[in-house]
Amino acid sequence: MASSLTKDTPRTPGTEKTFFGHPRGLATLFMTEMWERFSYYGMRALLPLYLIAPNGLNMNAGTATAIYSIYLALVYLLAMPGGWFGDRVWGPRKTVAIASFVIVAGHLALALPWEGSFFAGLGLVAVGSGMLKSNISTMVGHLYDGPDDPRRDGGFTVFYMGINLGAFIAPLIIGTIGETVSWHLGFALAAVGMGLGLIQFMMGTRHLNKRSSVVPKPLTVAERNSTLVKCLMAAGVVAVFYLGVSFFADITDKWILVPIAVAGLIIPVAVLTRIKRDKDLSDLEQSKMSGYIWFFVAAAIFWMIYDQGGSTLSIFAQSSAENSVFGWDFPVSWYQSVNPVLIMALAPVFATVWLALNRRGKEPSTIVKFASSLMLVGASFLVFLLPLGIASDGQKAAAMWLVAIYFVQTIAELCLSPVGLSVTTKMAPVKYASQMMGVWFLAVTAGDCVMTLLATYGVGLDSTGVVTMEAVAALGAGVAIFMYRKKVQALMGDVH
Repeated sequence: MASSLTKDTPRTPGTEKTFFGHPRGLATLFMTEMWERFSYYGMRALLPLYLIAPNGLNMNAGTATAIYSIYLALVYLLAMPGGWFGDRVWGPRKTVAIASFVIVAGHLALALPWEGSFFAGLGLVAVGSGMLKSNISTMVGHLYDGPDDPRRDGGFTVFYMGINLGAFIAPLIIGTIGETVSWHLGFALAAVGMGLGLIQFMMGTRHLNKRSSVVPKPLTVAERNSTLVKCLMAAGVVAVFYLGVSFFADITDKWILVPIAVAGLIIPVAVLTRIKRDKDLSDLEQSKMSGYIWFFVAAAIFWMIYDQGGSTLSIFAQSSAENSVFGWDFPVSWYQSVNPVLIMALAPVFATVWLALNRRGKEPSTIVKFASSLMLVGASFLVFLLPLGIASDGQKAAAMWLVAIYFVQTIAELCLSPVGLSVTTKMAPVKYASQMMGVWFLAVTAGDCVMTLLATYGVGLDSTGVVTMEAVAALGAGVAIFMYRKKVQALMGDVH
């Protein structure tokens, strides 16, 4: 495996094959990411349904939502150490290959009919996804001649389509098999999908840039030893903590979920505080970081609501929705295909609209786009109140109510997610340029950890009162950002 990860076949200039006008390596990374997203979103569509199913783990909705949320939180939390491994230990190419093996092993563990192997599988998939997520995009960038290569933005657009293509087809295949034939066969199909992605990656490594095999900043012997000692100390602290707990109480779900969720809230705060207090930052960089915190908090509130599309909404659909169109019944997991197909349809439209408005000098600022995304995601939960009201009368809510919620949330996502990635790169201090993308993903972790804590302590996330409060919180945050837009803009300096 080592040789296949480091060997590049020389090519004669001008004879190189292309992929829609892009370097041939983009096809390798496109297919790898598509199959990884196929496995990830297929399993994710089944996860909450399997947790509550009588022939699954037969959990209550609160516990299922907490587990689902903490799983998502871990995927994005682990993107930071995943990027660190790519930068300091293995290099992006080797890290992606190892991550793919870990993901396959995780899905195979999920496919086994034992509860212990199921949760071990969730952990493996989270670790592998975090490692892969933070390195494969780096390799896409390596394919081009620097940031000024005119093909670069188009290449990332093609790559982004691969993500959504995999996310779209996964629930239709894995979800159908899992719900109608066997849960564990569905999870096994996710392993097959990632296996195909791994094979594609290993066969196509010769088309990747040589930089993908390089470790940008290898650990010194002293750093390696120090890191190993710190990891062993952290593992020891965790072991002692749970050993102590076991003497005084039974280790229940709360003892596992709550510490992880609390850590998922503390870590983003600690990371942002460390960067903000760094005396090496210039006054302008300090100001930009103060402005960036507004965007981070807004994003955390957004993801807190948005990610319930796969848990709260899915569980509601299972019990209280008429999952049929024109008399044709479909599996509940198919709702998870609505967002990616809408993304593929609407993303080019939004890009065109922003460009047209920019030419006229009327494109909304980043702050206005963020405020709009929060108000839209809040509005989506106001829409959710309508099917909740229908279900409270003992009736089944129409499927189109849920589709409408996903539609509004997709528009909100297109106002926040691409803009957030862009503003993160623009506002990042030079010293932390390579780390800030991981910081952005921590907003997802923070939002999902809040939901984990609420669900763990029995808050009814599908109750009218809670849904209303979440909607009002998002709307209020959106209005606050809009009202203080001039203050935030002043902190952003030359970033618009």
